[in-house]
Amino acid sequence: MTADAARDLSFTRLLSAPRANIWRCWTESELLTHWFCPPPWTVSKAELDTRPGGGSLIVMNGPDSEVMPNRGVYLDVVPNERLVFTDAFTQAWLPSQKAFMVGTIEMADEDGKTRYTATVRHWSAEDRDAHEKMGFFVGWGIATDQLEALARTI
Repeated sequence: MTADAARDLSFTRLLSAPRANIWRCWTESELLTHWFCPPPWTVSKAELDTRPGGGSLIVMNGPDSEVMPNRGVYLDVVPNERLVFTDAFTQAWLPSQKAFMVGTIEMADEDGKTRYTATVRHWSAEDRDAHEKMGFFVGWGIATDQLEALARTI
């Protein structure tokens, strides 16, 4: 994937957890609900059909009774290596109301740890800027800390 600074947000970390456990946290509904949102947000529901073309539904809940259902489809699934998903489609390849992003999670072994890269490619520079202003780096960073902590315990 060629980086596009005008539309992409990305970060890389070296996580102290096995790659297989990080994968499980991304692909098992029960585990995802424990780490996916930075507090005070929570996940009340996660339905994950992690195969190319499989749908996902992650319902996030905010501290002021906000409910944000996020539907999407997995585009590429390489166990323990890469997970690519988008909100451009909902279940069964139905187009969403508005495409916002394609997310790519990549994992590789490095010095007994896991090199973890999260990249979010947006449909427009405006969407990228809006996502960054929403707190992409802080929010995804906190979620990644929670992911790492959970992956170390399972």
